[in-house]
Amino acid sequence: MNLTRKLAAELLGTALLLATVIGSGIMAERLSGGNIAIALLANTLATVGSLYILIEIFGPLSGAHFNPAVSLVMALRGALPLRTLAVYVPAQLFGALLGAWLAHAMFELPIVQTASKLRGGQGQWIAEVVATFGLLLLILRAPASRVAAMVAAYIGAAYWFTASTSFANPAAVFGRMFSDSFAGIAPASAPGFVLAQLLGALLALGVHRLFGAQEATP
Repeated sequence: MNLTRKLAAELLGTALLLATVIGSGIMAERLSGGNIAIALLANTLATVGSLYILIEIFGPLSGAHFNPAVSLVMALRGALPLRTLAVYVPAQLFGALLGAWLAHAMFELPIVQTASKLRGGQGQWIAEVVATFGLLLLILRAPASRVAAMVAAYIGAAYWFTASTSFANPAAVFGRMFSDSFAGIAPASAPGFVLAQLLGALLALGVHRLFGAQEATP
């Protein structure tokens, strides 16, 4: 398929995903009356639904990565050319930024923002390793026809069983840096999250190779 179409799919899919994550966080915070658990539940449900739909729509076009860690692992497997990886990642990052701006525009907030919410510490970083490890192992080993549903279900669960609420995506970290909202992450906290995510992704690839057997479609 034409690379331009693939890049457009990655950019648009990542933008819509981040618009969902950030927009639902804003809406949840406004309507939850200060109940953080209810706000997180609403944020989770919106993300689960969006992920399933976006993967189903864009999977046949670009693989529906929406995530530099996924693209990196696919490149390391030889399933994604390095030249494609080199353009997928910028498209994903730019899409994440556009998604943050779109969410702000929908809720009539200042478009350009910088997050102030600090997220860090050993527990948060371990959580991001675990969240990304599980996501990538699932993608690598799940039957291709079930990836969309399984990824959505896993992320929904990981919102709640990880201390970090499961970013599991460097592009999500990037986009959320530019939203001083419920879903935001301060730029100072971003490097630790991204390093943890990359470590989790590489560990998943190693375990997948150790297990062997069938591989899912990239």
